[in-house]
Amino acid sequence: LDRPLPCTLPEFPEQTQSLIHTLRQYDLQSLGALMHISPNLAKRTLEQIRAFSFPFSPSNAKPALLAFSGEVYRTINPDAYSLEDLLFAQDQVRILSGLYGCLRPLDLIQPYRLEMGTKMATAKAQNLSAFWSDLITDSLNMTLQDEQHPLLINLASHEYAKVIRKDRLNAPWLDIQFKEEKDGELRSIAVFAKRARGLMTDFLLRNRIQHAADLQQFTGNGYAFQPHHSSAHLWVFTRPLA
Repeated sequence: LDRPLPCTLPEFPEQTQSLIHTLRQYDLQSLGALMHISPNLAKRTLEQIRAFSFPFSPSNAKPALLAFSGEVYRTINPDAYSLEDLLFAQDQVRILSGLYGCLRPLDLIQPYRLEMGTKMATAKAQNLSAFWSDLITDSLNMTLQDEQHPLLINLASHEYAKVIRKDRLNAPWLDIQFKEEKDGELRSIAVFAKRARGLMTDFLLRNRIQHAADLQQFTGNGYAFQPHHSSAHLWVFTRPLA
């Protein structure tokens, strides 16, 4: 994007700094073992950890929606969004992160690698999921309390979604699954599901979806809503496996 954006700052800077401090205790070999990554990737990750610096500004950080580049984000095209689309995203979308906890799309972040499933112990918790669980759940509750008809639509992977404490969430929860159909059987294929979650996010933003039922009109990449495979709290979208 070549236009200035109304960037914001992440909600949990102290927790992020604490995690960076913990990560800086690892050398190259132990970091690679912790994250199960190659030496080259560990080297790049270590460089990011050492370069990490506060405060964030547009000169040293990017809005989260523009910074991530995994499979989910490859099917989201923020370059094509209007300012109104981005402000709608800021209001309606939250991104879960192993380092930042819970992000809004326009929150500034610096490059990092820290999956939520990383088994990294801290002074406060045995792993990242336990570290973030209450904080993220409370953050979502604060956001949801302003909604007239609150609903959390889950487009996160299981590894990330499980960090949210459903027993403390003050809103109904709707899971979305994408499956491939072949010979009458349905199965989930991770890379396809990731791309589909990004496409549905893009669909939600472009169409300013306000009512969950309108998501059933989603047909990206050939997927279609399947009511007979779905329930009140789980909606399944399928397509024929090419």
